[in-house]
Amino acid sequence: MPNIKSAKKRVLVTQKKNAINKSVKSEIATAKKKFLAAVDAKNVDEATKLLSEVVSLMDSAARENIISKNCASRNQANLATKLNAIK
Repeated sequence: MPNIKSAKKRVLVTQKKNAINKSVKSEIATAKKKFLAAVDAKNVDEATKLLSEVVSLMDSAARENIISKNCASRNQANLATKLNAIK
């Protein structure tokens, strides 16, 4: 545990930010699972709606540097490919 006041504050700030980042990543993973379930069920309408939700979550996470822009772009392209395969 740090002894300096500013170091103690950094520990608290880092813990808070880590919790926020973890919850955003978890939200993205949940949305991806729902999308993939819709794709497996070949439900095109629901999958299209869920894809836009996943893309939106990834874009906002990339803007806040929670995930990298390349990671978001790559995942979005892969999900779009899966949707196009069932259309």
